[in-house]
Amino acid sequence: MSKQAAEHHRKAAEHHEHAVHHHKEAAKHHEAGSHEKAAHHAHLAHAHLLHATHHMHEAAKSHAEHHGKK
Repeated sequence: MSKQAAEHHRKAAEHHEHAVHHHKEAAKHHEAGSHEKAAHHAHLAHAHLLHATHHMHEAAKSHAEHHGKK
């Protein structure tokens, strides 16, 4: 695997971990009735998922470029 693909996999994992944290915070705030804080964390979680998806696509592109048919 190329270094570039590995870095994209690491970045995707990091963003997934951040998304998990923000989803947990959103749930906690929602249960406490703090819907504005819950929405804030839900939006942050969504943003991290978008970044993770970007890095997943970049990793796949890197794999295809380095290991695809020539």
